[in-house]
Amino acid sequence: MPKLPIVSGREVVKALSKIGFEHVRTRESHAILNKHVENGKITIPVPLHKELAKGTLKSIMKQADLSLEDFLKLL
Repeated sequence: MPKLPIVSGREVVKALSKIGFEHVRTRESHAILNKHVENGKITIPVPLHKELAKGTLKSIMKQADLSLEDFLKLL
């Protein structure tokens, strides 16, 4: 199983935009992304840091319902 990559917040925003997330606004050092789904919407805050912590990246992937393999394909 591949390891989690070291990625920046901007790279994560770019990857999530490929699967339908829209950059709604930036508040201080966080980008706020939204995606409309059948029963509401998903909102994910992404810190715009040079390197995201592994726990933060795992949390973002879980909120976006992405496996590690799917996330790596988006990068």
